[in-house]
Amino acid sequence: MKLKSKIAYPFHQQLNTQFSFIINYPFLPLQSLFYFPYFPQSFQGEKMSKPLPEITPKAIVLGILLAMILAGANAYLGLFAGMTVSASIPAAVISMGVLRLFRKSNILENNIVQTAASAGESLAAGVIFTIPALVLMGVWTEFDYLEVAKISAIGGVIGVLFTVPLRRALIVEAKLKYPEGVATAAVLEAGEASRTSEVEDESGGLMTVAISGLVGGAMKLCQQGYAMWHAAIEGATVVGGSIFGIGTDLSPALISVGYIVGRNIGILVVAGGLISWGIAIPIYTAIYGFEGEPMSAAWDIWNSQIRYLGVGTMVVGGVWSLINLFKPLVDGIKASLEALKKSKTNANIPRHEQDFPINYVGMVLAVLLIPVYLLYFEIVNDVAIAALLAVVMMVFGFLFSAVAAYMAGMVGSSNNPISGVTIATILFASLLLLSLLGKNSDVGASAAIMIGAVVCCAAAIGGDNLQDLKTGYIVGATPWKQQVMQIVGVLSASVVLGLVLDILHTAYTIGSPTLSAPQATLMKSVADGVFTGNLPWTMVGFGAIIGVIIILIDLRQERIGSDFRVPILAVAVGIYLPIELTVPIFLGGMIAHFGNTSGAPEIMKKKGLLMASGLITGEALVGILVAVPIFITGSKGWWPQFPGFQFVGIIIFMAIIYWLYKSVTQKA
Repeated sequence: MKLKSKIAYPFHQQLNTQFSFIINYPFLPLQSLFYFPYFPQSFQGEKMSKPLPEITPKAIVLGILLAMILAGANAYLGLFAGMTVSASIPAAVISMGVLRLFRKSNILENNIVQTAASAGESLAAGVIFTIPALVLMGVWTEFDYLEVAKISAIGGVIGVLFTVPLRRALIVEAKLKYPEGVATAAVLEAGEASRTSEVEDESGGLMTVAISGLVGGAMKLCQQGYAMWHAAIEGATVVGGSIFGIGTDLSPALISVGYIVGRNIGILVVAGGLISWGIAIPIYTAIYGFEGEPMSAAWDIWNSQIRYLGVGTMVVGGVWSLINLFKPLVDGIKASLEALKKSKTNANIPRHEQDFPINYVGMVLAVLLIPVYLLYFEIVNDVAIAALLAVVMMVFGFLFSAVAAYMAGMVGSSNNPISGVTIATILFASLLLLSLLGKNSDVGASAAIMIGAVVCCAAAIGGDNLQDLKTGYIVGATPWKQQVMQIVGVLSASVVLGLVLDILHTAYTIGSPTLSAPQATLMKSVADGVFTGNLPWTMVGFGAIIGVIIILIDLRQERIGSDFRVPILAVAVGIYLPIELTVPIFLGGMIAHFGNTSGAPEIMKKKGLLMASGLITGEALVGILVAVPIFITGSKGWWPQFPGFQFVGIIIFMAIIYWLYKSVTQKA
């Protein structure tokens, strides 16, 4: 049913923003930094338009709380599944539900809340993909809370600042899709329309998120807390001396990840899994043989050899992304410098084009070089080497934040594999440190991980920020205000991530089958492998060849104008993820495809997004809640066990798939 909104003109024409004096008062010192030197005329020129407020006390408080909560939820999901998803949509829905309790709220406040919340969620990806490697390597015996907070805060703020000059080039001029940014804007606009309309939103809004969250959480509680069934079903067979294995995780969250990223990416991710499990492992076992039970042998071979195909593929993918990004990157810097020149000549800059001042960006980055240098000096205890590492980190942080921002525009934040550029960073840093410190160094590998950690946090934030700025561009937000709230979200998440990692490690042991932390394990293997000489370079080389082939295929698809593109990093993710994680992602992508081709109304697509967001959020939050009493008591047997219900778990999993399918294909 079409919504009958009382709003008579487009959002971007009515949503000019400015603080009221009461809302402004606590923030006047901060605002004076931005308004007077940068936007003197545009600030004065919009006084009479009575625009809606964006950054308000209630939006700040809610944004901080959601940044912390969703950072914890995504930390669990990433350690469990090796992938994270954008929190913008659930944050927007939750924000709309909460802010409606107040007498006055608006779409721009909701946008500010989701901006801060999703920044916190993205920072979690940067942290859990790298920092657990320090525990897995034995450098840390437990997670150092202050060190985690310091690394994540520095890397996240650097990521926000690095992407400031990219907004105009990638969003305004290049007009990249940023699918989750567009989807979030649609959710915000629909929510605003329903708030001012007498017609009820058929998607169910916050209630849909709540119900699906309860379903996902209940299933996770039964599986993780009460151990009623195993997390996955899998099997392997031997044909002519070759092992062929397949399986699927019984996770509604992974189905939801697939639904959000869509059919194309779902196919590519599972294709990567089949390259590993349907081609590489059978060939390897046919040549070298295997020992023991087939499935166990397949896992051992994948972990020690085959996953390094993904390393080679990702290195090639990272370099190729940099090549594609060079021109937009140069254009973005030029546009930012031009805006600075206009501000100095008192040229009137429209509010929706006001970025964080580029001169302030440079000054803050220069200041951040100091804590970055101290971070590396603590490890290598050498002034010159620490200074060199700080410069290397800044260079790679800038380049790969730009790559992540570009890739997010092409394929979305949820399937933007920042681990690829992080691996490239760690590999380069390891080789550099190997030449400087020698192969017998006991700090080289950990120093490389530290460089990768800061770069990974910056890249994770870079991709997320451009999604949020795309949303703001659509709904008429002020860019610099979003960029300020992105920093707020980063700092909020950095406060809690160390505690979340400690809780999860105490309860589940990060690196165990329960929380395998695939990216962090891979980072450890790469850094250690360079210094020990045990890195399987042959597999890395074959992976690079696969990467080149994928690039050629994608270029052909582009040349013939096909809608089915083959982004190399999406396939690379599937190569090094366990096959049981890629299968449900593929199933979710196919559900999205059937929904798009079923002729169902648009409101059903929105309902599907809300259901998927709820399933992810519910499962991730319950995963953390299950861990809390184990962390407090120190007893891993705290939860009572009721095994023997594997068949029930499979039935429930299939029922959730059918429920999502029927919901998104339902016709009016």
